[in-house]
Amino acid sequence: MTSAKFQKPFLAALAGQRQPRPPVWLMRQAGRYLPEYREIRARAKSFLDFCYTPASTVEATLQPIRRFGFDAAILFSDILVLPDALGQRVTFETGEGPRLEPIADAAGFSRLRSEPDWERLTPAFETLDRLKTALPAEVALIGFCGAPWTVASYMIAGRGTPDQGPARLFAYRHPELFGALIDRLVDASADYLVHQIVAGAEAVQIFDSWAGVLPPAEFERWCVAPLAALVAKVKAREPGTPIIAFPRGAASQLGKFSGMKGVAAIGLDTAVEPAAAAAMLPGDMALQGNLDPLALVAGGRALDEGIDRVLEGFRPRAHIFNLGHGILPETPIAHVERIMARVRGA
Repeated sequence: MTSAKFQKPFLAALAGQRQPRPPVWLMRQAGRYLPEYREIRARAKSFLDFCYTPASTVEATLQPIRRFGFDAAILFSDILVLPDALGQRVTFETGEGPRLEPIADAAGFSRLRSEPDWERLTPAFETLDRLKTALPAEVALIGFCGAPWTVASYMIAGRGTPDQGPARLFAYRHPELFGALIDRLVDASADYLVHQIVAGAEAVQIFDSWAGVLPPAEFERWCVAPLAALVAKVKAREPGTPIIAFPRGAASQLGKFSGMKGVAAIGLDTAVEPAAAAAMLPGDMALQGNLDPLALVAGGRALDEGIDRVLEGFRPRAHIFNLGHGILPETPIAHVERIMARVRGA
């Protein structure tokens, strides 16, 4: 990266440079807690239509930047646009989340495309291209994808479940077929991230939202190894772009990421103690997180104490202030403003 990029606090932190005040962005910072988002979302026929309309996704991405002045913006999209582009039927049911046509056997896998339909994903790249000039100069632009394990778990079950048991059972019963699906997703995800970087993303995050449901051996096989392969493929083509890995629920296994080449930062969920993460991960790896989203909903003393614990816990390290998971729809706007005031005033 160039020195000009280091003028953006978010990118400087990803390069391992501890900032006087940590840069701030929040997972799901564009979403239903914002009245301006609800207004534009109501105009779309479906959530996928919204994701595939650049005028809408550019506006959604910019809304929290205008309102709060975050240090980074993240592409408005969803991790399941990739299975959609691979030919799997994907819909989103209001109040119930995603629904996919489950992959139950080899025949289901054979119906997938060998690579994504890039025309289908063009709106995401157009959104990033527009955001390059629409964002304030000091604000970084993040692209993202789902990790192979997490995306595969939805593709097998056809929906989210409490422990993604259908995908875990499928992997035990059909390890070769499940491995083929993971390999397909590693390749497709790497290509997708590279396309995002070319379009304007300055950093990318890989969301492994269901990493924590895997036992240790399966965690190594289906989470760590595919993530390492995905990172390596992206870095081989875009070596200057920092990558954030977010293995949610993997507090006890963070040490397995300590030697993973190409990962600039680890996103930490709410359950991770800063000192424990610092002990398990290299000193030059930035840490991101990890305020409890429910503390943000609660506000008041709980929020102030939570913010202060995060700031103090990560003080010795390059740190990006974030939540331990996505912002909740019932979050009061004033509480997000409180984060910015307290972090920026630290």
